[in-house]
Amino acid sequence: MDVTALHPRRPSPVQDLHDERFERRGLRLRLLRDELIHPLVPGNKWRKLLPNLEAAAAEGHTRLLTFGGAYSNHVRAVAAAADACGMASVGVIRGEELARAPRNWSLARAEAYGMELAFVDRGRYRRLRQQAQAEDPGAPRDLPGRWGRCYVLPEGGTNVLAARGAAGIAADLPGLGPRDLVCCPVGTGGTLAGIAAALPAGARALGVAVLRGGAGYLEDEVTRLHQRGWGRAFGNWRIDHDHHGGGFARVPVELAGFAAAFEERHGLAVERRYVAKMLACVYDLAERGALAPGTRVTAVVTGPPEPEDA
Repeated sequence: MDVTALHPRRPSPVQDLHDERFERRGLRLRLLRDELIHPLVPGNKWRKLLPNLEAAAAEGHTRLLTFGGAYSNHVRAVAAAADACGMASVGVIRGEELARAPRNWSLARAEAYGMELAFVDRGRYRRLRQQAQAEDPGAPRDLPGRWGRCYVLPEGGTNVLAARGAAGIAADLPGLGPRDLVCCPVGTGGTLAGIAAALPAGARALGVAVLRGGAGYLEDEVTRLHQRGWGRAFGNWRIDHDHHGGGFARVPVELAGFAAAFEERHGLAVERRYVAKMLACVYDLAERGALAPGTRVTAVVTGPPEPEDA
């Protein structure tokens, strides 16, 4: 297993955006272009996977196993990373009916990287996923079934090692200080946890929830990661729950219109299900005067557009 195959060019580029809606309020906006960090495993998926792959290699594993839905970014990233490192991979996919259906572009891409797809009904999926989350990181070592000894990654890829990997985002933003607000989308909380833990004194982190109904639960997840990964709580972050666009993977007309206008204004293609929701939140906060003049907002672009976004 050769984890060096995933070592990218670093750091991710930082791009300043000139937007009068920010500038007239005394705000600065820039993007951390983390979607450019690696061609196969971009953005926060790379940051979360690399430390887990290093742990898997150190323990002598030759197979990764993970979980996800039919369009899971995480499942595709695991498939690509395993292929690049010379490992086998298994994706446990929610919905046994999908086994008989034509492969969508996402599952087809995972299979092209050599991933074995195991389609299970929702009840079994839930039980297996709960087993995989029983310990952290990479446990349990032997999931029951036909797959044998695997390094198991939870749904979405978030565990303590993943959060520690995401802490590298702050390192790629030199000069952070009390006027800085670093923003990211929140699906499972790992990226936000890593950013908040690594920020210097005075800087703040804002996570934008992309799923509906996560208030309280997501905060608990971030707090749990901080306690398990750093042995303490951090008070420099919060999660916005008002810009989820109706729920996970939903892209309402208003959000699609915002993303299209942003693309036209700045010449940058935007992923809709995570990144567009974060950007819409940041713009809304700026328009409402919720950000103090002098604030420098860094929006972390956690992934590239999917084919249907293009």
